[in-house]
Order: sequence, then structure tokens, then C-alpha cells
Amino acid sequence: MKAGITYDSKSTYLQNGFTKEEVAEFDSDETIEGIENALQTLGFTTERIGNIGELTKALTAGNRWDIVFNIAEGVYGIGREAQVPALLDAYKIPYVFSDPLVLCLTLHKGITKHVVRDCGIPTAPFKVVETMTDLKKVNLNYPLFIKPVAEGTGKGISGKSLIKTQKELAQWTEVLLEQFKQPVLVEEYLPGREFTVGIIGTGEQASAIGIMEVHIVDKSEDAIYSLFNKENYETRVEYSLPEKGVSKLCYKVALDAWRALGCMDGGRVDLRMDKNGVPNFIEVNPLAGLNPIHSDLPILSYKAGITYLELIERIMKSATQRLNLQMPKPCLQEVR
Repeated sequence: MKAGITYDSKSTYLQNGFTKEEVAEFDSDETIEGIENALQTLGFTTERIGNIGELTKALTAGNRWDIVFNIAEGVYGIGREAQVPALLDAYKIPYVFSDPLVLCLTLHKGITKHVVRDCGIPTAPFKVVETMTDLKKVNLNYPLFIKPVAEGTGKGISGKSLIKTQKELAQWTEVLLEQFKQPVLVEEYLPGREFTVGIIGTGEQASAIGIMEVHIVDKSEDAIYSLFNKENYETRVEYSLPEKGVSKLCYKVALDAWRALGCMDGGRVDLRMDKNGVPNFIEVNPLAGLNPIHSDLPILSYKAGITYLELIERIMKSATQRLNLQMPKPCLQEVR
């Protein structure tokens, strides 16, 4: 079975003048190699396609694949994560992970929280601020937490995101509006423990494969799981396995959100407890990072006893079953 791989290469964009923050969500050569090696071990013949521009050229030249492993985040527009799957849909080419509707919805954190809240899943009270005049409508309880409405990997999040006064809210909301050219999500701050849950599967077939608690150990910069702390996680972050009772509560909230939003095949749901110890939905990552060493989903999988190869195998089994395709015979006699 021929599998294409679509991705946005971090090194390529850096060479083309993008900043480190602009490419924070994009994939390293190490990530692409890890995915390709795993797919080949599982019996797939692979082809590196690249970003949407390179995909467009390949399709125009007549190239086709039995399935595409899509981790392309896109560059421009609120629908950037949905562009590759939408193009593949137009050519009737099957792909791994969520469809355009899900990826458009979940990139916008505010609309995602509307859906989650309407489905009865706990999430912090919030407002979406599109202009500074919208701050008049923010009637939430302090402290607050603010972030760009459509960024990932902690972009736009720092110690300044924790807001304690109306003056701070105005000051830092204006900064984010100007810097990211998109609305700002303002929500009541959740003071409790923070978790991320790994999920494999689609709909009723989805299951939680692992969980880890996030601890910021070096608080000299900030105590937030920010872009800075994620990039320096070796010295600033520790991950642990929570108690079984806590894990069970988190699994339910994460799975309820995953199914309500229609996510497919694999990803992560981030949670944080409120003052009463109730896990609340923060956001979902339907295109979760898959770096074999640094990404949260592989890390929590390792803690659950799942190797990187097994993780990719489970993702591919979910996708091929959903698409009524047959998995190839693996290169190894038995995959572990």
C-alpha cells in the first residue's frame, strides 16, 4: 500500500525567512523520518509529499496514493489545518486523521468551547474578543487567562497570559490582537492540576491510551505550559502519571469532547481542574505532534507502555478500518 506523507517542514520555512515562533507548530526532519520509518516497518511504501503547495503540484502531475498520512498544519487563514484534507477530498484520496470540518472547528478555540459547553462537557466560562471594544462584554471572574484563538504549541502563551486586573486585560489583549491578527480567547483561570490525554480511534471506537500530568518545575519565567516551557521541557517541565481515580475522570471528559467534536484516528485532549477538582476541557489537538522524543502524545504513550511504532500502528489501524482499507503486511514478522 502506497502512503504519502503531507507535512510542513520547519527547516524549509526557516530557510525561507519565517521566524522560530511562526514555525513552532511545523515538523522537524526528525519527526518526518520517525513517521516514515514507522510506516515502512508496518509494510507501507512511502512518499514524502510535503506541504499543500507541493501536494497541489503532485496531484496536477497525476500522482496518487492509497492513503495519505496528513500532519500538515498550514500557514495562512483560519482554515489552514483543513486545506490539505479538503484538497484530498476533492481528489477522493483517503487520509489519516480528522476531516476539514473538524480541523476548521477545532482550530478556533472559542467555537470549539461553544460546542463542548453545549454538549454538557465542563469548560471554563469564556468570551472571544475580536476588538478592544469587546472588552466591555467581558463579565468574567478574575483571574483570567488569555491566548490567541487559533494558535497551537503554546504560541502567544506566557506568564503575561494570567490576568489579574482589568488594566492587565486591556494591555495584554491589545498586544495579542496586534501580534497575531486574530481574536483573543478570554476565559476564567482554572487553578487546578493540568493533564493531557492521548486518544486513538473515531466515535465509539475511540479510547484513551494514556494520560500524564504536567508540572512546571522551574517557575522563574512563568508557571504556565507556554511555548517557552514546551521548548525547554527537559529542564522546566516534569510529567507524571496521576492516580487511577483522577485518570478515570479525565478519560471521560477527554473522550466525551473527542466524540462530540468528531475527531478521528488519534490526537490529544488537554484538561485542567477547576477549584473543585473537576477536570475541565481546555482544547483538543486533532493533529497532535508526533516527534518520537519531544512530543506529548508519544511521551504519554511511552509512559503507558506503548512504543512509537505501536502508536503509529494503532493510528493506521484506526484509519484503515474507518476507510475500509486493508493494512499491509508489516516488514517485521511481528510488530511490537
